[in-house]
Amino acid sequence: MTDTRGRVRSHVETNPGVHFNAVSRNLDIATGQTQYHLRRLLRAETLHSEEICGRTHYFPDGYSERERAAIALLRRETTRELVMLLLDGGETTPSTLAEELDVARSTVEWHLSNLLEYDLVEKEYEGRTVSVRPTRPELLRETLVEIDPTLPDRLVDRFSRLVDSLLEQ
Repeated sequence: MTDTRGRVRSHVETNPGVHFNAVSRNLDIATGQTQYHLRRLLRAETLHSEEICGRTHYFPDGYSERERAAIALLRRETTRELVMLLLDGGETTPSTLAEELDVARSTVEWHLSNLLEYDLVEKEYEGRTVSVRPTRPELLRETLVEIDPTLPDRLVDRFSRLVDSLLEQ
């Protein structure tokens, strides 16, 4: 294994769920080089990839589909904050979450729909009232401890929030 491929593999093992651009950026290697080494590692089944919410995330062995989804989703700042509110406060409404996070309700619904898709939260409808609660709180807590989002990931999330707030006005 080449030195660069070893660095790519090590980076993914240290940062499970890292997406393609972050690998290239964090290791300061060209996009083509990143593609080449990731492709070789995937073919050798040393790493695994999964597309989640429009981004390809890379993982070492040992993660279930639900764990991979939880890691990828919780790398997003807004999703992470939303999940922390749910874990701290239990069942609540999307409107309350939007208010507490100071984001548009549509933003909360987008993040909730991603969490719902992977059965990490559930919605309950009672008349016109909708409530949300985590379905796998232990998995979510463990995942929150394991990941540390990168600065560029946080900046993209903050930019999305800014655009949402401008569109609301």
